[in-house]
Amino acid sequence: MLTVRTCIIAVLGVSAGLFSTPARALQAEGGPQRAVLVTGASSGIGRCTAELLASEGFFVYAGARSEADLAELNAIENVQAVRLDVTSPDEIAAAVETVRAGGRGLYGLINNAGVAVIAPLIELREEDLEFQFDVNVFGPYRVTKAFAPLLIESKGQVLTTGSISGFVVWGFGGPYTMSKHAVEAFTDALATELVPFGVRVSVLEPGNYRSEIMSNMRQRMLDRGYTAEGSLYKDRLTGLLKMPVDRAQYKEPDEVAQTFLRALTDEHPKRRYMVVPSPDEAQITIQSVLARLVELNDGQPYTFSRDELVGMLDDALGAGPR
Repeated sequence: MLTVRTCIIAVLGVSAGLFSTPARALQAEGGPQRAVLVTGASSGIGRCTAELLASEGFFVYAGARSEADLAELNAIENVQAVRLDVTSPDEIAAAVETVRAGGRGLYGLINNAGVAVIAPLIELREEDLEFQFDVNVFGPYRVTKAFAPLLIESKGQVLTTGSISGFVVWGFGGPYTMSKHAVEAFTDALATELVPFGVRVSVLEPGNYRSEIMSNMRQRMLDRGYTAEGSLYKDRLTGLLKMPVDRAQYKEPDEVAQTFLRALTDEHPKRRYMVVPSPDEAQITIQSVLARLVELNDGQPYTFSRDELVGMLDDALGAGPR
């Protein structure tokens, strides 16, 4: 496979039988390969996912922006690179025509393109918050809307890269976590609306894996003139701008790619797939959700008792995943 980086763990994991891919996932009987579009496929989760799906027999339309990334992606078997900036309606429309012209239809859409804007909310520039939402929220909205006819035709799937930051909030992470909270609502509303057409909708909630999102974030801050001078948070911002951002301490996102494959091949895909590299991140996420439930229930006119809450939890567990 001609590529700068191959997701060796993911490919070996699937080949070793850690995941089994039903034949229906790859192509209809006697039909063409099932096609999947992955946005933000130049690096990190998107690149790893595109490589894995291609190695497992899917035909992957891999969205990227730079000429170098497009050339690298085109060198991978079963991959066709597509110039795609999710903030550009013209490029989205051109991508739709490319996929239509391919004649394979579109079985899956993976909305993965994303950015991180990190700054104190009371000092954040409005244009930077707009940029955050333009990519992470309006991006999936635009791309899903544009490809909806093809997905309805195939009774396919929409999958979006969310984050445990859709549930866990952290200081200076307001812009990013706000966008990922919005992705949760986008997923639930879209899933309800696409049920009549047989299109399944899921969101993956990755924890901390290796990626370029933080290095890109810091460079963007520096390019836009952010400094710690004059900030109410001078010491913390100074540390943020100086900290290592290569995320080399984290695992490669192979597990996330494997979960995208699982979601595309599960007979009954789940609404949410949390994928974290450690039990600590899983616990932090679940505790954050429970803490919000307790706050919501506390001191309002129709507060429920502990036993009633436990009963609701039992009912939800009995109902199984959506």
